[in-house]
Parts: sequence; C-alpha cells; structure tokens
Amino acid sequence: MNCYLETKNLNKRYGSFEAVKNMNVHIYKGDIYGLIGPNGAGKTTLMKMIIGFAGPTSGEIVLNSEKKGEGVIGNLIESPGIYGHLTAFENMMLKAKAQGVYNKDELLDILEFVGLSNVPKKKAGKFSLGMKQRLGIALALIGDPEILILDEPTNGLDPQGIIEVRELIHKLRAERNMTIMISSHILSELQKVANVFGIISNGELVMEVTSDELMEKYNGDSGALEEFYLDVVRGGKKVC
Repeated sequence: MNCYLETKNLNKRYGSFEAVKNMNVHIYKGDIYGLIGPNGAGKTTLMKMIIGFAGPTSGEIVLNSEKKGEGVIGNLIESPGIYGHLTAFENMMLKAKAQGVYNKDELLDILEFVGLSNVPKKKAGKFSLGMKQRLGIALALIGDPEILILDEPTNGLDPQGIIEVRELIHKLRAERNMTIMISSHILSELQKVANVFGIISNGELVMEVTSDELMEKYNGDSGALEEFYLDVVRGGKKVC
C-alpha cells in the first residue's frame, strides 16, 4: 500500500542550523500520526513544510491525493487565528470568502460537527480555550481538506477541553475518514488518540512505531508511549 503522505530525505536549514535532517515520514490514509519530540526538535518546522508555510532546503514531500489544487491540507499551527469580536460563524465566513469557497450551509454543518452550533451569538473572545481550539479546527475544515495538521491542539487546555478535542479528532477519523498528523507533549493523551507515532530528536526522525507494536512491547501498559519515548531518547536504541 502506497503512503498517502511521505517525506523523502527532507531537509531544512536556517543559516548553519539544521532544523530538519534527512527526514522520511510515512503516513497512510486514515492514520492519526502522533509526532513526538522535545522543544526545538523540528516538529513545527516539519509541519510548516508539509503545509507549505516553509520551503524545504532539499528533499521532497509527496502527497498521493486525487484532490487537486489548494485545500487538500487543513491546519491548526500554534494558536488559532480568531477574531474575538466576531461570532464563530462570522469567523468561518471571513475565511471561507477569502478562500473563495463560501457556502453558508456547509459552514453551519462544520460548526455543528465540532460542537459549536449552540452558541450562535456568542463572541469568540468569550469562548473557553477548548471552544477556541474547536473553532480553530472548524476553520481548518473549510474547503473539505483530506488531511489535517494539528500542532499541540490540547496545549493549555483543562481536562474537559482535552477530552473534547480528543473526541473531535476521533470523530474526524471515524466519520470523515480524515488523515491527521498531530503533535503533543502530553504523551498519555497522544497514546489515546494516535495509531502511529514518530519520534523526532535534533531534527531527525529516530523511529516510527504503531500503537499495536507499543502494546505488544509493553504488555498493554497505558503508559507505553512514555516508556517507549524514554527508552528511545535515553538509550538511542530501537526497542520495537
């Protein structure tokens, strides 16, 4: 089976600093790919190159999609770009019109899908952090993308907000067959969401491993991903 999205010897250099080094990531259709690594490891740089926000110094990104042109990839990188004085729908409308894909019914469907149809008049500036993240994901869904790139979507959220985002990610995969790349420092949470994991250290992809491989290696331990990460980072060895 061919990869849906892969990078081939991808490199990104800023002056003498190598942010990403010969990275070969493999994501299949329907995967939720968890990207793991310490701050400065190259996760966000990789995501920005996949989205097109940054160009690689060398290497290539291959996306095997039947959908042509813009709109294949949706993203939520860092904090969502939300206008606090506007409602959720008004924020959606502005982006949709800017992209030339405005359709009122489709925007309302997206807001219902992410659980924001019950606050039609509330200004986004009054939203909880969890609601803002769900609006950020709703904005990323405009144009019906096939893949989502989510950088730390649960960062700073309270337990309820984390659960809401987790459930939404599962819903996106189950009901929209969406492929998702997601980064997070909360390894226990990422283990509940992703089915494949890639560990990045010092700009390099150390290893890719599936959730099934983790469960087999660590006897179904709920902390398997954390144990795996510590084993790899501390020992620099492939344990699966």
